[in-house]
Amino acid sequence: MEPIVISIIVILTAVVFYLLGRLIAERGFSKRIIVEREDAAKRSRAVVGGQFSEQLAPYLPGFQYRPTEAKFLGKPVDFIVFEGLDEKSISGVVFLEVKSGASRLSATEKSLKEAIAAGNVRYETYQVPEELTSSRSRPAP
Repeated sequence: MEPIVISIIVILTAVVFYLLGRLIAERGFSKRIIVEREDAAKRSRAVVGGQFSEQLAPYLPGFQYRPTEAKFLGKPVDFIVFEGLDEKSISGVVFLEVKSGASRLSATEKSLKEAIAAGNVRYETYQVPEELTSSRSRPAP
């Protein structure tokens, strides 16, 4: 055989194998994209379902506090419950985290729990500076 014919056959064989390899890789990549999208959708539904459950928790069976005394915060804890708020005499404050499924406390939630257990909780008042709230200090429009 002529060297030119052998060269053409080698080049054509290389091109065929290259294109075949790309086709196989693209099919695998497409399948992986589909699987990853399905997984992302499942995780997203779980997160949204968890957030929905958090908001509705005071109205679900087994919630041990009065819904009117549970105030939603969201982060770093889901609710602060003011026991006795309905009677206008607060007898206790509960930091309440709502979990669903197999979810666990985050690092921030764990640190909050530890701070509360250690007694690192206090009540403070912030007084807004008078010049910011008085009608005399506001410039005329």
